[in-house]
Formats: sequence, C-alpha cells, structure tokens
Amino acid sequence: MSLKEHLYELRHRLGMAMLIIAIGAIFGWIWFGVRLGPIPSLGEIMTGPYCQPDLAPYRVQFPGEQGCKLLQTEPFEVFMIRLKVGAAAGSVLLSPLWLYQFWAFITPGLYAKERKFARTFVSFAAVLFAAGAVLAYWVVPQGLQVLISFGGDNFITALTGEKYISFIITMLFIFGVSFELPLVVVMLNRAGVVSYETLAKWRRGLLMGLFVFAAVATPGTDPISMVALALALSLLFEMAIQIARVHDRRKARIRAAEGWDALDDNEAAPFDYTPSDADGNMPGEKTSDNAIASEPAKRVNYDDAT
Repeated sequence: MSLKEHLYELRHRLGMAMLIIAIGAIFGWIWFGVRLGPIPSLGEIMTGPYCQPDLAPYRVQFPGEQGCKLLQTEPFEVFMIRLKVGAAAGSVLLSPLWLYQFWAFITPGLYAKERKFARTFVSFAAVLFAAGAVLAYWVVPQGLQVLISFGGDNFITALTGEKYISFIITMLFIFGVSFELPLVVVMLNRAGVVSYETLAKWRRGLLMGLFVFAAVATPGTDPISMVALALALSLLFEMAIQIARVHDRRKARIRAAEGWDALDDNEAAPFDYTPSDADGNMPGEKTSDNAIASEPAKRVNYDDAT
C-alpha cells in the first residue's frame, strides 16, 4: 500500500474505533441506572464500597432520605459522573472490538512470531489489570472506613459524587496498573535487559519496594488493604522471577547446543542468513494462500571471505 492508502486505512480504523467507543458509552449510560437482570446497575456497583454496613455509623442521613446516597453540589455533577463512568465502563466492555481495529492496522507489518507474541502480551495484560481492579474494589471499603474515622465526633461525612467517583476510579487504575509489574519484568527478561541472576540478587530490595509502594498506594493506614496489595504483588513478582529462571535456563541450553559459548573471539558466529516470509515460513516450506514466500538468499561463508 502507498502512504496515502495507509493514511486512508488509519482514518477508517480510527473512525470505527471511535464509533465502537461511542456505542459503549451509550450502553454504559443506560446501564448506570438500570439493572441487567441479576447484575446490579453501574451506579449501584460504584456506590457499593461507600454503602457498606460498616460505614453506616459514619454516613450522614438527611431528614426524609432513605438508603445510601451521595451528595450533589452542582447542577451538572450527576450528569457528568454518569457520562464519565458510563463511557469508561462501555469502553472496557467493548475493548476487544475497538482494540481489534488498531490490531488490524498494525498486523500486516508484523511477522507471525511477533503477532503471537503481541496477542499473548495483550491477553495477560488485560487479565492482570482486571485482577488488580477487583482487588481494589475489595479493599476500598476498609480504606474508606479508616479515612472517614479520622475525624471522630468532630466531623460528619457526606461525600460528593464527583470526589467519591474520582477516588474509586483512581484506586481501580492504580491497582490495575500495579498488577502489570510482573508482566513488565517478564518482558524485560525476554528482551535480555535483566536476567534471572540479577532479579534474584535484587529480590529482597524489590520486595521491600513493593511493600512501600503498597503502603503509599492504599487509601488508608489499615493493615488489611496494604498487606493484601503487597502480598499479591509479591506473589506475582515471585512468579515472574521463576518464569525468568526457566527462560534463562532454556536459553543457556540452546546456546550450549549451538556452540555459542565455545566460540573464539575471532571466530564467526553461526548465524542463519536465510530469510523467512511474513508468516515465519522458511523457503521450501508450505505457505498459506495469502503469504508470499521470500526468495532464499545465499548463505555467507566467512571462511571463504577471509
């Protein structure tokens, strides 16, 4: 494709992605005030941590009001909250559809191994982010209870919708992103930036750093939320270290089998200069109908060259 055709393709993919996000925002707006069968409404899900029975003694109850409700202090406050939360929830639910548009744009420029690697990375990243968000939703009530109780009998609590929703979204984002740390460690190990020996040497310091990060990231000083996040990150980090260990051992066996470690400094490395096609097929192998096999290139004989 020419540059102009690539720009047209990019415009088309961006337009489709924006349309899908808009549809998700409309769905999220409706879901905010409507229950989907046994699934609570989005508004009930967001206010769930604040409406826990343990927080009832700290919440203010206005005369004539029943149930657990947030406070609106501006005319468009609830409208903007519903729009923001609905758009975020709809974008997350329909993320496979709009992410596919970007994937379809960059896929033609990737090899088969690179496409497989990218799919694996995105899949694990989504699962880890969701796990972190679920953990945040579980620890937020304990954090709120500690934060609200600081005032004692000198303050009453009537949280505004904007401040509370921003707090919840921030916690979900922080926990979700922090759960990506083990995946980053694995990626750096695969790229050869850090080795298992380095990670094992830094283990104690890194674990201490994870506990410090958990203490800063959690919403209160309660030990439950801090320990929950710290233990979860420590467990995931240890899993990443063991994955790096297996990868480095496998890499060392391959190097030994190919004779890389036994090479002299002046000896040519045993590179294979035969190119493969976009699907990773070598010349002479069966290719797919849409794949175009590359012509085999001549191997370079360094002994003859010297």
